[in-house]
Amino acid sequence: MSTAIDISDLHVTIGGSHILQGVSLQVASGEVVALLGRNGVGKTTTLRALMGLVPRTGAVRVRDQDVTRWPPHRIARLGVAYVPEDRDVFSALTVGENLRLAEQVAAPNYDGVYELFPELRQRTRQRAGTLSGGQQQMVAVARALLNEWPVLVVDEPSKGLAPRLVSELTDVLARVSATTTMLVVEQNLAVVRRLAQRVVVLDHGAVVHQGPVADLEDARLMRQLLGVSA
Repeated sequence: MSTAIDISDLHVTIGGSHILQGVSLQVASGEVVALLGRNGVGKTTTLRALMGLVPRTGAVRVRDQDVTRWPPHRIARLGVAYVPEDRDVFSALTVGENLRLAEQVAAPNYDGVYELFPELRQRTRQRAGTLSGGQQQMVAVARALLNEWPVLVVDEPSKGLAPRLVSELTDVLARVSATTTMLVVEQNLAVVRRLAQRVVVLDHGAVVHQGPVADLEDARLMRQLLGVSA
């Protein structure tokens, strides 16, 4: 099986803080890997470094290409869709305008997006800033899926959502995972169990555990690594 994402000895220093301290992880093509850890350990920074959004040292390979020195737009065009932690929708634009701005291919998959998120079809003319948090998350994920890129990087998809919306969004991501490689930062362990095959745990900017998602059932390990019950 080929490797879709290969991060080796990744270091990131921002404002004098050494945030990532030699992170190494791999995601095989077609695999879903969840990146876990307490708040502030470097999960979001790892995704941002992967996308070239922060200065980094080490090596980053995506789909057999060395992208370590590539700018973000070039990494995206290699086939990597990124859903940031705080959605970053354009609040003054409509849902339809947000989606059109995300178009990268000649035939964007609107039918597929609206099949996954039928509510967005009804709200194409509504300003994104007037949507609920869950609806904005739908827009953020829809933008990433519009071009059917083979790699999806998602930061905290369930953050701040009501349980019903978490369940609906997890269903969507589970369907997408059948054809897409995914690296997901997520705190909700029920979501992780549903989506991921493997977990990678960070602490103080370094990988401290890698293993199958079944490791989440080890209560002692979860308390040690995450400070939570399995």
